[in-house]
Amino acid sequence: MTAGMIDLRSDTVTRPSAEMLAAMTSAPVGDDVYGEDPTINALEERVAGLLGHEAGLFTVTGSLANMLGVRALVPRGGEVLCEASAHIVRAELGSHAAVSGVTTRTWSAPAGQIDLEQIRTLIAPDLGPYFVVTSAVSVENTHNFGGGSIQHGFDALADELDVRGMPLHLDGARLWNAAVATGRTVESFASRAAAASVCLSKGLGAPVGSVLVGSAELIREARIWRKRLGAGWRQAGVLAAAGLYAVEHNVERLAEDHANARAIAEVLADAAPGSVKPDQVETNIVVADLAATGKTVAEVVAAAKAEGVLVGGVGATQLRIVTHLDASAEDCRTAAAALARIIG
Repeated sequence: MTAGMIDLRSDTVTRPSAEMLAAMTSAPVGDDVYGEDPTINALEERVAGLLGHEAGLFTVTGSLANMLGVRALVPRGGEVLCEASAHIVRAELGSHAAVSGVTTRTWSAPAGQIDLEQIRTLIAPDLGPYFVVTSAVSVENTHNFGGGSIQHGFDALADELDVRGMPLHLDGARLWNAAVATGRTVESFASRAAAASVCLSKGLGAPVGSVLVGSAELIREARIWRKRLGAGWRQAGVLAAAGLYAVEHNVERLAEDHANARAIAEVLADAAPGSVKPDQVETNIVVADLAATGKTVAEVVAAAKAEGVLVGGVGATQLRIVTHLDASAEDCRTAAAALARIIG
């Protein structure tokens, strides 16, 4: 974390623990482009098994994993449906269109939720050489810009797509948060998708990396495209070792982050009624609406920084606070008190 600061901008700011660093420095490695890095192979096999899929592919970022997963399901010129504030359309710099030739249409719902009726209306069948065809639906679970919300309509959508024979793409950057919050396994979510990505560098605390999972054939093709995009890597087992450590040691503790986020939300709700609803904070992200406080996001971010707290914004009036393993319960109480003074 930034020296002397409580950094709640994102759960991507964590640094490896001493134990994770030890695992990294002792990892056996090889050339992954040749498929010879034993630690990467172990990570891919482990995550694919946990998520209920045949194979996995270790990638440098979740954005790359998503791009490879969507590209595998949607042909060039085809269409993927997703929620309007989903990461794949809001925070991946248009890569699906720019690189893969994939178009998007979106539905919009509170907290980024699945709206099955809107999706049914949006799905475009093959009407001949006149209109784009919907090739897949993508769901982000948990939903980043939806305030870390869990997709409670996930199974109903998966059932609907099964009947239609249409693949589901799962952006599971924070899927372990959804699993811990609901008491479900990650497999119960990810196995419903034809392609799913999970991040190791967010709540699990690894310094870098995501894993894309799917069928052996899908991953074989994704591996080719990863190399084609210049993202093959060599002795990256030192990074995969961090991911393995994270998966084995840092999943159950996500509940602590969820509790800290709820506690922050409760303090902010008292300080500025209506800014946040604590009962809607399901995981590790708090989004507070400053509209009624008379303060801008920029003003609050600057004032918080002056008090030793780093937070971010996700809109003109929306402040985002993200808890993680490097922010203790005491840190979160201190941060909440500072933010309450600023916005109250």
